[in-house]
Amino acid sequence: MLRIAVPNKGSLSGPASEMLREAGYRQRRDTRELVLADPENDVEFFFLRPRDVAVYVGTGTVDVGITGRDLMLDSGADAVEHLGLGFARSTFRYAAPVGTDEPVTEIADIAGRRVASSYTTLVAQHLAKQGVEPAAIVHLDGAVESSVRLGVADVIADVVETGTTLRAAGLEVFGEPILRSEAVLIRRSDAEAPAGLEVLTRRLEGVITAREYVLMDYVVPAARLEDAVAITPGKESPTVSAQHHSDAYAVRVMVPRRETNRIMDALYDVGARAIIVTSIHASRL
Repeated sequence: MLRIAVPNKGSLSGPASEMLREAGYRQRRDTRELVLADPENDVEFFFLRPRDVAVYVGTGTVDVGITGRDLMLDSGADAVEHLGLGFARSTFRYAAPVGTDEPVTEIADIAGRRVASSYTTLVAQHLAKQGVEPAAIVHLDGAVESSVRLGVADVIADVVETGTTLRAAGLEVFGEPILRSEAVLIRRSDAEAPAGLEVLTRRLEGVITAREYVLMDYVVPAARLEDAVAITPGKESPTVSAQHHSDAYAVRVMVPRRETNRIMDALYDVGARAIIVTSIHASRL
């Protein structure tokens, strides 16, 4: 039976469970449940703190787990990324106060300064790779952006979305991102792939495809077929069928969901009609 660790709470919890449910796995109805067996699919779920998922995977207590790429790397656990899941995306960056006499505008300026973060292992590894030695790396569990004003640190390293919270605290991001994170499926780095992982991977990839693509059907005159296919090359290749009693072709193709309307407009301009879009609920490619 494949043992899968799932985040018990936080921003990863709901989307992870929803993705597993879409992949055909049983999921808990009560958040107080910490262990859930799904005998029909030969798996067992363990609901853990997001930061602990990588630790359990790395020690082999569970076979695989879902957590954030940032949390996995910061844990230092013996675990590796197996599959990016496409949700909970975030950017991890440095930020420093603006308008100071000795501004920090690049990563080299961090040398000899205090850095506050909730991801101290990740920060230490990144600075070491850059050849930068800070005065100290201060671990904080929350409200990292307040640490400079309170005199605990000179620079912070934190998850940045819009930057609004940082600007409100008088901080500004600088340098290249430390990491671009998202939810990932992880496994132990020094172990063979456990039984059931291949099926789990195919199912999750099917969900990702269903979320990112739609099916598009349209009819196009034979003279404009090549123009239409150039607009919709598809994930692999479009299916083209000659229409009965008509000098036209019916085309079915997968297109990126986010580009649906732009593609429909472009197809219409080359003479395609009867353009229909259908959601994909599941797939195996």
